[in-house]
Amino acid sequence: MDIGGLIVGLGNPGTEYSRTRHNLGFMVLERLLQDREKAGVLQKLSGRKNLFALWKARFADADGAAGDRLLCEPLTFMNASGEAVRAVSSYYRILPERILVVHDELDLPPGRMKMKKGGGSAGHKGVESITQCLGTPDFFRLRIGIGKAPHNTLSFVLGRFSESEAELMDKCIAAATESVLMLTREGAAKAQQFCNSFSLY
Repeated sequence: MDIGGLIVGLGNPGTEYSRTRHNLGFMVLERLLQDREKAGVLQKLSGRKNLFALWKARFADADGAAGDRLLCEPLTFMNASGEAVRAVSSYYRILPERILVVHDELDLPPGRMKMKKGGGSAGHKGVESITQCLGTPDFFRLRIGIGKAPHNTLSFVLGRFSESEAELMDKCIAAATESVLMLTREGAAKAQQFCNSFSLY
């Protein structure tokens, strides 16, 4: 199977964590799955129970050709996300530089997002786990701002958005989905330019 890359949305499995701040990666991936299903280019693959859910989707590549990529939801809970990413990338022989991880970011305000390759985790446990399991930080990250925690960080990231925040984040999710499509269609430079200049203020 010729796979051009891996797109990973981070979050925690289970209805109790659905649409919490820490599950923004899942929310973007789910929007992306809807987009690819509507286009008729999505296929559900056999995942591994309690490790990951996996799909294959066709995307337009930067050179104009269509290419397949995998879309993955780790089911390991956030702090062990790397186990799922390592299993998928190893089996399909996907290099770290062909991996994009979508996740929430405390160091960015709501309404902003950034895309980068490599660098530190900024304390994000899912990113830390992936870096450790891959043995390198040199994968792409799409960071979606949720803002600084006004109180306990854990309870903040596991909390749900207010009604006004949810409306804002829905716009961010739509923009983040477009940035992933742009990455596959036009390459990293264009996608990073779009992401890093994006603001709802």
